[in-house]
Amino acid sequence: MRARWFMVAVAALTLLSGAEALARGPALVFDPSDGLVLYAEDADDHWHPASLTKIMTAYVTFEALKNGKLTLEQRIPYSERAQSQPPSKLGLHVGATLTIDQALKALIIKSANDVAVMLAEAIDGSQREFVARMNRTAQSLGMTRTIFVNPNGLPAPQQVTTARDLAKLARAAIKNYPEHMPYWSMFSAKIGKILIGSHNGILRTFNGADGMKTGFICDSGFNVVASATRDGRQIMAVVLGEPTSGQRTIRAANLLEHGFEIYGWKQLFNHAESIDSIPVASDARDVISVRQAVLSYECGTKRPPAKKRKQKKSEPTQAIIDRKQGAAATDSGSAAAN
Repeated sequence: MRARWFMVAVAALTLLSGAEALARGPALVFDPSDGLVLYAEDADDHWHPASLTKIMTAYVTFEALKNGKLTLEQRIPYSERAQSQPPSKLGLHVGATLTIDQALKALIIKSANDVAVMLAEAIDGSQREFVARMNRTAQSLGMTRTIFVNPNGLPAPQQVTTARDLAKLARAAIKNYPEHMPYWSMFSAKIGKILIGSHNGILRTFNGADGMKTGFICDSGFNVVASATRDGRQIMAVVLGEPTSGQRTIRAANLLEHGFEIYGWKQLFNHAESIDSIPVASDARDVISVRQAVLSYECGTKRPPAKKRKQKKSEPTQAIIDRKQGAAATDSGSAAAN
């Protein structure tokens, strides 16, 4: 039996070496049912969450629904503050309304910055009070290295988190509010006449993918919390700081695959390693900017098209790669927390 698990471990580590080659920032792979850590890389380093912030905004909204403060059918107004937010956003006119159900879809699928403000104002009357609630909730979930300063993840030097803290938040969102899991897995939806689509490529490309949320600003690079379930077993991955949305999807897919491959071995030999029990790394680093490594027009670092060259038929041309990266950057929307 042990020999078999050793072979699995070797295969998984080989798989992981490919994932590590793509590494740009912190990463964490874990089992949300018990917090078992399957792989961790700089999981306590501070990082800008970008639109992964909206996982907390959604979580607080779910809490308000549970407590009866809101209902899914309730309509909330679009304020001047909401309208002033930069893209990605719905871009409604002041005085327009959305149901909470519509707002959650816009928040999670489109990553709408204006809708995050709408929800903040509906729940606490002001963005300031809502952010204070976000931080109290973070502390209650054990997110000890997270500070929120806005509800949408727009650039703010003080807004920081870690891969481990995001794992704790994601686990709480699906464990405490399983009835709202469908929001995290939607790839598109219609809000009135507006068709919105997700930036989360993992939902379309990975077998078993069932959520969750992407994020992007120039200083953070391309982030994602991704979830997949196979044969009744759910694995989640946090990936931060990739240079393109395409590479974000590839790294998340590699790490999720690694999680499924190595799960049995880790459970057998390292069951005590959980996102709750592992001590915070003594060498955890302060937040950095990866703006110069990000390939994005918004960040001023888009790579110019490469010259065409002859290649084997089985090998993608650089032009195709560049087009995919360009499309991926376009899919991510603006450099404003998508």
